[in-house]
Amino acid sequence: MAESTDSAVPTVVVDDVHITYKVNGARTGKGSATSALSRIVSRRQAPGVREVHAVKGVSFAAYKGEAIGLIGSNGSGKSTLLKAIAGLLPATKGRVHTQGQPSLLGVNAALMSDLTGERNVVLGGLAMGMSREEIRERYAGIVDFSGINEKGDFITLPMRTYSSGMGARLRFSIAAAKDHDVLLIDEALSTGDARFQRRSKDRIIELRKQAGTVFLVSHHNKSITETCDRAIWLEAGTLRMDGPAKEVVAAYERFTGKK
Repeated sequence: MAESTDSAVPTVVVDDVHITYKVNGARTGKGSATSALSRIVSRRQAPGVREVHAVKGVSFAAYKGEAIGLIGSNGSGKSTLLKAIAGLLPATKGRVHTQGQPSLLGVNAALMSDLTGERNVVLGGLAMGMSREEIRERYAGIVDFSGINEKGDFITLPMRTYSSGMGARLRFSIAAAKDHDVLLIDEALSTGDARFQRRSKDRIIELRKQAGTVFLVSHHNKSITETCDRAIWLEAGTLRMDGPAKEVVAAYERFTGKK
């Protein structure tokens, strides 16, 4: 780890967290309004609705200067846990404590598709807590880091004209322009070419050095071992292993039978 956890102050504490949510089935043809009213009166659950227990009693503490990878099979609860740490999803049981403001960056992070990339840089910067002056000072660096304009003046075009990779690179570049107390990254490093991925990893190292804490969800184990010093393995919503990134990734690869 980046520093001894004996004396360090934790930035994130996840204390016996459970997260459940309901998944709705398809509505059934005629009479659905009457059926819905009947269910409200009788307090019955709609047909096809099921409860998903996505995170089950997970506990850990994270510290300043750490980069922590979250790994696990699809549906293991990684993205759900990130949303809970970011304050976007309430815990059904247990608590999440954070020191400072968590910022969640995902490949699906919402920018305005009808607005230009240029305008989205401004709006994204404001959403990240930057002042307009800070955005003006960092604007050129954000665009250069993203590589959006390497093959044309795309920054002046609406984001709906971007490929998914271009949009993800711009989102990461906006978030990376600011220092964060806690930065939560969901699959953003799987986008872009090898050069952009190297720049992204270098920027995460800088964020850690500036006393931030970084969480990274990725299905690319190499990104975890190259970027993170610690990894947490979730499986079926439970914490399977927490320790040095290389050891946890190796155990996960033995479990799945693939690298």
